[in-house]
Amino acid sequence: MSTLQDKVIVITGASSGIGALCAQLLSAKGAIPILTARSQERLKQVSAGISGRHELIPLDVTCQEQVEAVSARVLEKYGRVDILLNNAGYGKFEYFNETDLTEFEQMMDVNYMGVVRCIKAFLPQMTERNDGQIVNVASMAGKIGTAKSASYTATKHALLGFSNALRQELRGSGVTVTTINPGPIDTPFFELADPSGGYVRNVGWFMLKPDKVAQHIVRAMELRKEEVNLPHWVSPFLKLYQLAPRLIDRLGHGVMNKK
Repeated sequence: MSTLQDKVIVITGASSGIGALCAQLLSAKGAIPILTARSQERLKQVSAGISGRHELIPLDVTCQEQVEAVSARVLEKYGRVDILLNNAGYGKFEYFNETDLTEFEQMMDVNYMGVVRCIKAFLPQMTERNDGQIVNVASMAGKIGTAKSASYTATKHALLGFSNALRQELRGSGVTVTTINPGPIDTPFFELADPSGGYVRNVGWFMLKPDKVAQHIVRAMELRKEEVNLPHWVSPFLKLYQLAPRLIDRLGHGVMNKK
């Protein structure tokens, strides 16, 4: 029996990509995924591929009232939320001088503040029970900045810093904070982030398969890991970057800035 059996798991951004795939895997393991996203119609399409127990709830993570309402609804029905998977987010690859300030504000509101709102709503019942897990899907961009991604990178740096600080606050509380830091994934994310397709063509050789990423996320839930970097072979590179960022910037400029 999976350790996720009967676990109530709220997933944001579950209408496509990684969120949808995680919902399918979790349901197959006997968990009860609560799929949330802005589009009810797209949630229904995902639901058609899930045979086990699950629930669909429309949610815009930028709306405090909606987040609180979803939290109240789930807690009233199930009495608890065992795991919160913060997956909602988006990105756009544009040069800083060509990016409107409203884009920075909107992206931060979804990618960072959306996570903060959800955790604020669901964390209290976890700490009361001395048990729970928060899984934040960040990005490798939160560790290494690249050209044409200033707005997106800033949101992921903020998310990682927040997650690391919160992990320390919750140490010993029974609540685990997990960060998932994937490189580029072959999902609809790039339909908005890279409409020209240039970046995808340049990095296609090492893009991650979404089903594999979803498997790693579910495994991180089962093992209650604190951090997962994907692909795994990039972890030593990330550590080297922390030690010698200027050197890596020079050596990796050609690959990292192909957008």
